[in-house]
Amino acid sequence: MRTRELFLALMTTAGLAGCGPAAVACPAIAPATAVSVTVPADYAPQVGTLRLKACQDGACKEDDVELHPGSDSIDQGCTPDGACSATASPNGTKVGMLMLDSLTEAAITVTSSGNTVDGAPLPVHTLEFRPRADHPFGVQCGKFLSAAVTLESSGLRERV
Repeated sequence: MRTRELFLALMTTAGLAGCGPAAVACPAIAPATAVSVTVPADYAPQVGTLRLKACQDGACKEDDVELHPGSDSIDQGCTPDGACSATASPNGTKVGMLMLDSLTEAAITVTSSGNTVDGAPLPVHTLEFRPRADHPFGVQCGKFLSAAVTLESSGLRERV
């Protein structure tokens, strides 16, 4: 008799649980803990090497940044069955990242230095800003922090 009562109680509870809002699956990915940098196409040909220093919460990280050619995503459209695609097209920019041990919502100070393609020193630029918080998969999946800058001939600016 007890088994039958337990079975009925479990079935009733399971049925009620199905009436509530459905659980949302969150992707099992983590954002890169880094400061990303983009050098626009009009300044990229002048930048030979780049070094970034990022300081936040009393800790600093400094390293050379490996620059790669940047690109834009070009929409290739979708098929009738819903499969969509895109391709990358070089845009003349240079992009890179300074990996960090941690990234918080506190203010971060980023300093850039380096050399031109001819070996002359680049001007040193410093920028203080707050990393951006975003919930790309909904608030139930947690927030992603990002710190991104653009290095132009006139200096550093936060990339939004």
